[in-house]
Amino acid sequence: MLSHMVNVLGILLIAAAISIIEVPYMWKKGLKKELWLFSFFLFFAIGIGCAKALNWLIPTPLDWITAVYRPFSDFLTHIGLIK
Repeated sequence: MLSHMVNVLGILLIAAAISIIEVPYMWKKGLKKELWLFSFFLFFAIGIGCAKALNWLIPTPLDWITAVYRPFSDFLTHIGLIK
């Protein structure tokens, strides 16, 4: 459990370092939209990274595609078109 927290702390420290480098430049240049987008993606990446560090199950896009097409596949199997 302690190693998970160390991993999360490492992710947060790296994200803070990236923010310390990037945010002042964007703020000084007046890149407001880019700063919002940067913040969104950084927080998204922090969330994914922390979830992976804590060994949480993260669904992939293929899981969503499978969930959508499984009823159709089951139907085709039921009527005998596929095995």
